Amino acid sequence: MGQQQLLLIVLGVIIVGIAVVVGINLFNANAVSANRDGVISDLNNLGTMAQQYYKKPSSMAGGGNTFTGWTLPGALDTTANGTYTITVAAQQVTIVGTGTETGDDGSAKVKATATVTPTAITSAKNN
Repeated sequence: MGQQQLLLIVLGVIIVGIAVVVGINLFNANAVSANRDGVISDLNNLGTMAQQYYKKPSSMAGGGNTFTGWTLPGALDTTANGTYTITVAAQQVTIVGTGTETGDDGSAKVKATATVTPTAITSAKNN
């Protein structure tokens, strides 16, 4: 085998190796992004449930214009996207979601927070 053929084989192996590394990095970035989107979607769903409780009269097992008494549904405190905790006040609920993937900083899980008021749900990513 000539030197030119060996050089082409080595060059081909290097190019394939670089392509594999780039593919793995893209896959990991997509997994983190998908997990973050899933956590935020769950936060919005939980926020909607809290608003429904707020608006429902207390005679119908609702809050009667207060979030006090609303609890996280047991089946939804942990989902395939992550785990969720709440802090309830009379006119505001804060829901923190912790995802299953490692976040952008590389040291902590994906995290997002939703602040629920009677008229709005505001979501923000933490990492």
